[in-house]
Amino acid sequence: LGLLVSHSLYRLTSTTRSQSPAPALNPGTMLVNEFTVDSPNVQYTEDHITSRYDYQATKLSQVGGKWQVKPTTETYEFKTSRKVPKLGVMLVGWGGNNGTTVTAGILANKHGITWMTKDGLQKPNYWGSITQASTVRVGNYEGEEVHVPFKAVLPMVEPNDIVLGGWDISGLNLAESMERAAVLDWGLQQQLVPYMKELVPLPGIYDPDFIAANQAERADNLIKGTRAEQVQVVRQQIRDFQTRTGVDRVVVLWTANTERYSSVIEGLNDTTANLLASIDRNEAEVSPSTLFAVACIQEGVPFVNGSPQNTFVPGLLELAIEKNVLIGGDDFKSGQTKLKSVLVDYLVGAGIKPTSIVSYNHLGNNDGFNLTAPQTFRSKEISKSNVVDDMVSSNSLLYAPGEHPDHVVVIKYVPNVGDSKRAMDEYTSEIFMGGKNTLVIHNTCEDSLLAAPIIMDLVLLTELITRIELRKDGEPAFHGLHPVAVLLSYLTKAPLVPFGTPVVNALGKQRAMLENVLRACVGLAPENNMMLEFKC
Repeated sequence: LGLLVSHSLYRLTSTTRSQSPAPALNPGTMLVNEFTVDSPNVQYTEDHITSRYDYQATKLSQVGGKWQVKPTTETYEFKTSRKVPKLGVMLVGWGGNNGTTVTAGILANKHGITWMTKDGLQKPNYWGSITQASTVRVGNYEGEEVHVPFKAVLPMVEPNDIVLGGWDISGLNLAESMERAAVLDWGLQQQLVPYMKELVPLPGIYDPDFIAANQAERADNLIKGTRAEQVQVVRQQIRDFQTRTGVDRVVVLWTANTERYSSVIEGLNDTTANLLASIDRNEAEVSPSTLFAVACIQEGVPFVNGSPQNTFVPGLLELAIEKNVLIGGDDFKSGQTKLKSVLVDYLVGAGIKPTSIVSYNHLGNNDGFNLTAPQTFRSKEISKSNVVDDMVSSNSLLYAPGEHPDHVVVIKYVPNVGDSKRAMDEYTSEIFMGGKNTLVIHNTCEDSLLAAPIIMDLVLLTELITRIELRKDGEPAFHGLHPVAVLLSYLTKAPLVPFGTPVVNALGKQRAMLENVLRACVGLAPENNMMLEFKC
């Protein structure tokens, strides 16, 4: 691996080079802020980074009743635009806890706002963001591991440069909404008021049949009219936002209330033609989130769903693929479920058999208030429950066909805890010779402070994915990745994938997929952790 590195590097861990032959217990690590790849397969121009990449996989077959695994190699060419656009982000639910928190966080970072708490001086950061606060290993230099910031692998939008806007069914300005949310320290809120009081959400789409009845008192900022008229209003709002702000690209993300599941009905929403006809007929079973998504796709604007409902009904998926507009989802993976997707992968991978997983939550924010309605809770229950399926099915040594751990999810609304959600999990597993192992975990999840960086990562990666093109050897022209954005899986509880694509929920595999595709775009091999150079 040949790397041309900049002179801007920092030692994260000091190393004392001893004359003793004993191995170092704490090998040094360097952070390199910029790099280029020195390879005949990689070219840099003013506009693009182009790489030729050999994708190695396997092909399975049965010969004479025996399985054969054949290594395969396919050559791809990646082309990534280096032109980073001025990005506009429009949030549906901008005035909610998540929307105000991500807005406040970007503004605090942009303006360098500090504040005092009982623990001392606090400085703004982007902790919790994979793009802004994690690193990627690129090699070893004279015995020291070398990493780069995740955001340095390919050119990415800086979060401080994002232009924010959006919709909310509540007409409060964002300063008032931030105070209502009660997520951030008061000393920080006071300093943000001058920046946020002028930010007022656009009217949103409200249908009381899809969310809890207790949300009605918030609903004072609404788009009137039929469903078809509402779609046209949203399309115009997106155009007006682009014109007013001068942004080059827009990404829309749903961070509004969890809706109940929509019924998928033949003739209603099973095809694009039927879905659009249902909107024209003002059919009641077309949800607000689906209307927003239709408007975005018709405008050529990527749409990401951060809630668990089935926004992407079959007709909407077909529309996105037909128009080649990126969509992604579903449901932010921030606390309890993220931990579950690590722990179950570890247990099954270690040959330990989880037989019971019981997950209990209580929270006191508006998300919890909305989830008190059984129909909206069911959406959340589905997205939380399916997260272990692929890990269980991967090990038929432990599980017989059709066997699955008992898996129960409970969510309760407790106003006193506010945004500080409590998550308690019990994992019971079978171990050696009939033994039992039980893990009990208590997790205090600052709900919106965990979700806000994920929102930021989702929109930044969505924008980046739209600048990546590829082609197989023999294909005449470059084309974009599939419009159903599987690369966003790391950030979602119920990853949206194209038909026929395996669903991967294990967190480590999801991160490796994302990192390795970005590495391929600059001609680097996947990080395989073999380190053969130190084993010879």
